[in-house]
Amino acid sequence: MVLPEGFVVPPWYLVVPVLVILGGIIALLWALEPPVTDRTVIAFAPWMMFGATLHVLYKMGTFPSSIEPLFTAPMVYAVTAVVTGLVWIIGVFLHVGGLQETISRFIGITGTAFFTVFAMFALFLSLEIGTFEPFWPVIAVVVAGIVTAIAWLALGLWFTDVAATTGATGVLVVFGHTLDGVTTAIGYDILSATENVPLSLLLLEAGGSLPTAEYIGAGWLFVLVKVGLAMVILGLFREFVEEQPQQARLVLAFVAAVGLGPAVHNTLLFTVA
Repeated sequence: MVLPEGFVVPPWYLVVPVLVILGGIIALLWALEPPVTDRTVIAFAPWMMFGATLHVLYKMGTFPSSIEPLFTAPMVYAVTAVVTGLVWIIGVFLHVGGLQETISRFIGITGTAFFTVFAMFALFLSLEIGTFEPFWPVIAVVVAGIVTAIAWLALGLWFTDVAATTGATGVLVVFGHTLDGVTTAIGYDILSATENVPLSLLLLEAGGSLPTAEYIGAGWLFVLVKVGLAMVILGLFREFVEEQPQQARLVLAFVAAVGLGPAVHNTLLFTVA
């Protein structure tokens, strides 16, 4: 078993329309061929965080039962992709019409607004029911920022061409996976959170079997693997980014989302629940 527990397949009458709309959006974007740069990938970051927030709100039971299955995993990823794609298309037309200076700015500002509104709603609910606990999530973000800075400095010193080629996209990939690793480690070692992804659980259990577990916990190995894997991926993608920058940055955006989405989910969930 390699898939996490808790994956839910919504009813067909919810799945089919979402997939059809998503397919149409992808086809239209393929035809429009909007530019994909470092700024575009960074502009997607708030949308990755927005998707994670929707899943946290689902776990808090805030959605009506009729549409609640749309925000389960993995359906929430498709829903987020639909909204993001629509905003991207609108941004393209606004840019072509001279109403927006850049497409990425529109995507980023809109995504930040969506994420902020929904995240604040989750925080407000947690304050109302008395579950607001920001200490460890804040620690996780700070630690992840420090580890990312050290990792990126090391990458820049020893593999300068990789850091220079992947740029801000590379930083987002490393930070997303670092934060995912740190929040998972804190959840497992300190907050007694359960880990539903079998491969992640295997790493955590491996860390727990080491002599160091008694002193520094089991999660450090998971963090190390996540950071190392992110940097290896960037190294493997260097030539791809040089030869086909648009396609490569789109794939790296997906890689970043795989890390940043769960990371923000953990951070926000630990804060509100």
